[in-house]
Amino acid sequence: MSGATRSDRPAGRFRRMLSRFSSTQEELQSQELQQETAAVGCTPIRQCQDREVVTVTGTLRAVTLRPRAGVPALEAQLFDGSAALDVVWLGRRSIAGIEPGRKIIASGRVALNRGRPVLFNPKYELRPVGQE
Repeated sequence: MSGATRSDRPAGRFRRMLSRFSSTQEELQSQELQQETAAVGCTPIRQCQDREVVTVTGTLRAVTLRPRAGVPALEAQLFDGSAALDVVWLGRRSIAGIEPGRKIIASGRVALNRGRPVLFNPKYELRPVGQE
């Protein structure tokens, strides 16, 4: 039995090392996104207030089609390193270029939906793919 325990220890150490590496990588990506937000002159998502007109930038994490009140709605989660914000285009099933991993700049009025900030039908600009 002690041989089985010894073989488990390196795997446990390896897992811990991997988790530390991935956490560090995520933190580095968050810091990089926050620096880009400041460089472009956008508002950090964590500072967005209800009913405030803002311009935010970040990376789209997930894009889904979710009907709202029987109307098609394209919904995306925008992350800037500080927090996440939902971006919703009502009446749209898809938009060319709106896909996970894409960086965008979005402008509009923030609404709180179930405690989460949301931009409905924002003006947006796709960031060039080569500069990501």
